[in-house]
Amino acid sequence: MGRIARVLVYVTLLAASAVTVLPLLYMVSLSLQTEAESLSASPVLVPRTPVWGNFVELFERAPFADFIVNSAVVAGAITLSHLVFDPLVGYVFAKFRFPFRDTLFVAVIATMAIPFFVKMIPLYVMMSNIGWLNTYQGLITPFLMDAFGIFLMRQFIQPIPDELIHAARVDGASEFGIYWRIVLPQVRPALAVLAVFTFVFQWNEFLWPLVATTTEDMRTIPVGLTLFSQEYFTIWNLTAAGAVLLFLPTALIFLASQKFFVRGITLTGMK
Repeated sequence: MGRIARVLVYVTLLAASAVTVLPLLYMVSLSLQTEAESLSASPVLVPRTPVWGNFVELFERAPFADFIVNSAVVAGAITLSHLVFDPLVGYVFAKFRFPFRDTLFVAVIATMAIPFFVKMIPLYVMMSNIGWLNTYQGLITPFLMDAFGIFLMRQFIQPIPDELIHAARVDGASEFGIYWRIVLPQVRPALAVLAVFTFVFQWNEFLWPLVATTTEDMRTIPVGLTLFSQEYFTIWNLTAAGAVLLFLPTALIFLASQKFFVRGITLTGMK
């Protein structure tokens, strides 16, 4: 690649990075602006004096502490459930032979093509009939397992040599011992990818918490932020402050698991 071509590639990457990061930077800037600056006809890119009190006012005007706790409980429980069940099911589909295995796997993958809007009304009626609306179990149960997670884990587990598993069985290892001591350590990058994807998706989930909750104390951050924005729709600096709080946990989780996440994405492409 010539020097001119290299320069063009770098310029293109810098421009794409700027387009990607600029909305985030403006959101942070907006969260630190005064109400007058946030309502200015011309956008203020850098606040004259950062107003850190916007984050305090956010908690005073809305029960944001409840929103954060609810989001953490729901997203954390669903992520933990995926890390427990998705690898187990993926292991069964990858390494066990039983009648109609491939047909069942195709049926599981086919559920990915069903829009959530189609399942939402039956789920709502089901949760209503058992009295789980406006509860943690009602928010968590519909997402305890995921076809994408099962597919991802199966693809990572399948290349593990069968001879390794057979040798462990000959040595007297139990099936769960083989899964726990041999299979899981081999797929840690995939587990990191699954955890990040699941947590980010559930942390930002809006539709189901909106439908399944009826009181403010059970709202998650995306729903609570939207309600706050509707009630105080002109106070954009407080809305941006809430968006910053929504963004921070996912950014921290990605930074903490970046090594495994990048490796998992790379290996997924190689599969």
